[in-house]
Amino acid sequence: MRIIAGTKKGHPIKAPNNLPTRPTTDRSKESLFNILVNWYDFDSCDVLDIYAGTGNITYEFCSRGAKSVVCVDRFKGCTDFIKSETEKLGFSQAKVVRDDVIDFLKHCRQSFDIIFADPPFATRDYELIHQLVFEKSLLNKNGIFVMEHHSVHDFSKLAHFLQSRHYGQNVMSFYGIES
Repeated sequence: MRIIAGTKKGHPIKAPNNLPTRPTTDRSKESLFNILVNWYDFDSCDVLDIYAGTGNITYEFCSRGAKSVVCVDRFKGCTDFIKSETEKLGFSQAKVVRDDVIDFLKHCRQSFDIIFADPPFATRDYELIHQLVFEKSLLNKNGIFVMEHHSVHDFSKLAHFLQSRHYGQNVMSFYGIES
């Protein structure tokens, strides 16, 4: 795992082996950011990274100059690792929150330009996550919600669906409210 672009381009991320994570592959991450960079000026974006795991996506947004990045994971090992890495890398715009993602979404009062969710593939909460993002108005006008999931699922019928991109067994589904 490495940071692909920005101020810390090429920096390797060496997460402990005992973290309960499935990091987004460099190929998928690079493709995701190739799409997002054409839609957003990251330096004016507030980002939410849920199911942050190793912090892979958080570091990429921070390296590319995102205004703020809130990353949420329920596992102490994950949040401790992300806090340590963001401090080492000087990413002061990152805020690490240890919480259950569903509880966080239910109580969140902030809205974001970009929300990225990479829940465990075995979760049954995909539709609930989607519902909470839109029901709680967590997405700013012209914002984008990206949900990474296994290719056995098809979430194109969910409200506000824009497109999906397939990367092997991984799929990135994009949702937004067009103005």
